[in-house]
Amino acid sequence: VFLSLQLFGTIVWILVASTQIPLPLLQGWVMFVAVTAWFLSIVFLSVFLFGYANRIAVNWNQADFIFHGATFVFYFGAFLLQAATTSLHHFPRKFNSTIQESILSGREYNISIAASV
Repeated sequence: VFLSLQLFGTIVWILVASTQIPLPLLQGWVMFVAVTAWFLSIVFLSVFLFGYANRIAVNWNQADFIFHGATFVFYFGAFLLQAATTSLHHFPRKFNSTIQESILSGREYNISIAASV
């Protein structure tokens, strides 16, 4: 389970880093969630790989439930922000300009969709 978290976390990290979001604060939050969840799952994996789980008196089922619950909440919030930004694709970059330039180009739009999913 943890190895799949590492793989998908890395993919999310790469996709979000490659998107060009016009609102940097939103991208910053999405990157924070992706990087933090990735790092914490590495720590969690290391605890089990190196046998510290047997030495530390913690209810690991409860810790795992809390970790995945918190990760779900943060990833869902990041998904909402990424999807909301992606939905701005059809709005013009400058409202009072005569040139109709989209906020996101077609390629950026597709990358942003992949990052949202």
